[in-house]
Amino acid sequence: MIDERRWLALDRRGLRAALAAGHPVDPSALDDARYVGLSLGLPGWVDRLAWKTFEKAFHRDPATGHLRGWNARLEQTGWSGPPKPQLRDQAPMTFGHFRVVPAAGHRRPAPAPGALLLDYGLGGNRAFDPVRMVRDPLVAVESGSTELLLGGTWLALGWGSLGTPSFFLLRRSGALEHRVDTPLKTSAV
Repeated sequence: MIDERRWLALDRRGLRAALAAGHPVDPSALDDARYVGLSLGLPGWVDRLAWKTFEKAFHRDPATGHLRGWNARLEQTGWSGPPKPQLRDQAPMTFGHFRVVPAAGHRRPAPAPGALLLDYGLGGNRAFDPVRMVRDPLVAVESGSTELLLGGTWLALGWGSLGTPSFFLLRRSGALEHRVDTPLKTSAV
């Protein structure tokens, strides 16, 4: 089991350094995988207002060949507790759809060499959903392993990009069991 205390103790500078020191992720290793996420870097009151743990799911769309994904709300059982999705109409509550693309060539406020990019602007989210501005660089904590991933969040704005204090740790939790469509079903997603 991964001890989250080490990661929770890092300040933003330490999290940025860990992201910059991360290793490339083979996108095919994420095909149809689920990860439990741990929010890092945010003040405690934000975590209490929103959530501390969540799930990220990755799915290789057979129609397009794109690796895409989404977030799911979890019951707050903690990092070590069993991941239990919050349900609505017997289905996991999902949000924040993204497409996985190479980060190279994208303007970003912090270095993350070799990172993949979770691009919420390409994820099929509704036109006025502010999540469309979110970009998450994603790296492996250990070279050649996709068991533990580290990401950060920035906002893509018309004039450039803006870093946020939000980082996250992802621990592989298993194979994808439930696939969801994007909010906007388009051939581009």
